[in-house]
Amino acid sequence: MELSLLLEYGWVLIILIFLEGLLSADNALVLAIMSKHLPKEQQKKAINIGLLLAFIFRIGAIFIISYLFHVWQVQAVGAAYLIFISLKHLLKRDHGDKEKKGKSYRMTVAQIALADIAFAIDSILAAVALVIALPDTPMGDIGGMDGAKFIVILLGAIAGLIVIRFAAGYFVKILTERPSLETAAMLIVGWVGVKLLMHTLAHPAVHIISHDFVEGPIWNIIFWSVMLLIAIGGWFLSGKTEKKSEGK
Repeated sequence: MELSLLLEYGWVLIILIFLEGLLSADNALVLAIMSKHLPKEQQKKAINIGLLLAFIFRIGAIFIISYLFHVWQVQAVGAAYLIFISLKHLLKRDHGDKEKKGKSYRMTVAQIALADIAFAIDSILAAVALVIALPDTPMGDIGGMDGAKFIVILLGAIAGLIVIRFAAGYFVKILTERPSLETAAMLIVGWVGVKLLMHTLAHPAVHIISHDFVEGPIWNIIFWSVMLLIAIGGWFLSGKTEKKSEGK
């Protein structure tokens, strides 16, 4: 490729890695909340399985991206599910612990898989929207798109998976140290569900909301401002639990 083309692709790749990092932070938080109630060993397994599924779904989504442009229902289900589990937690706080203890490992993995599918679609659609305007290259086609564009999206997806791998464990640790922070975390999960819902409503097949608005600066400023306010408010309102001594 020519130098100017390499620079153009390189700049978009940097932006995409940053974007995928932000999108993957949502995925990691949901993964941490869903697996937090499990015993430590099962928790690690659930996170690893969630990471593997996130990888499979993201790579698979790249290959079937032309089909995904027409399937808005999957993203709608993912949005509804995240909003549902958020409201369920917030409206039934007194029964939350009992419900979590009764939730099986397999059920948790199934819920993680559903969330991963929704996040994979959101992530890849955002990546394609970013690279679609890049000029074609002589590399040929991979997965129904220009080879260079495919590689850029693939690298962005891998960067996002790295964020999920490290962020999920970090979020679990924070939620364990500050159990009351989970309410704020569930508010964030619901707010992420609203974001997926906005993307669904902006889908060309639905077109209730303008796609330019959802992808534009106003909505993104609103989304990240609310996300930051919930996170900061939750942090200061939550208390750190004292570690029990080993003898007790």
